[in-house]
Amino acid sequence: MKIEKLALADFEVFLAYLNDHLSDNGRGGTAYFQPLPRADSHFPVEKADGFKAGIGIDVGQPGWRRVWLARDADGAIAGHIDLRGHPERHTGHRCLLGMGVDRAYRQQGLGGALLAHAAQWALVSGIQWIDLQVLSVNTPAINLYQRHGYRKTGEIPNMFHIDGQYFSYTSMTTRLR
Repeated sequence: MKIEKLALADFEVFLAYLNDHLSDNGRGGTAYFQPLPRADSHFPVEKADGFKAGIGIDVGQPGWRRVWLARDADGAIAGHIDLRGHPERHTGHRCLLGMGVDRAYRQQGLGGALLAHAAQWALVSGIQWIDLQVLSVNTPAINLYQRHGYRKTGEIPNMFHIDGQYFSYTSMTTRLR
């Protein structure tokens, strides 16, 4: 796999990948991995606009975001990872992580490679901590994060009520060294 920074010219292809990825949310034995109902598991337009805009903002400025794609031998997107600044002031030494791996590439080590890539970039960029939130039912993701040095910092019970079920939200963090 080749991991590369998302180019703005590829944003629409990335968005199509994200929408396909989100179609797995809570379906076919896959745990809910986004706080979205199954019938509404797509990337909202307003969120896509902010995501795209963040790519062009300097790191450390409000709204910044960086995205990397893992591409297979044919150039198709196999997974992604993104880092973004916290919205609160005085948090420039930390960032938030989001990621996903296409269904055809799960359980093959790609998630770990994406985490390592993002951590290396963050460290070089002066970021000391990476934080994330994950639905507590997403044990494959939680296990992946723990294997890569993330520790749980808290859980909000029954944070979301989706498709007639309650979902708790786990917060995790890692200190970069």
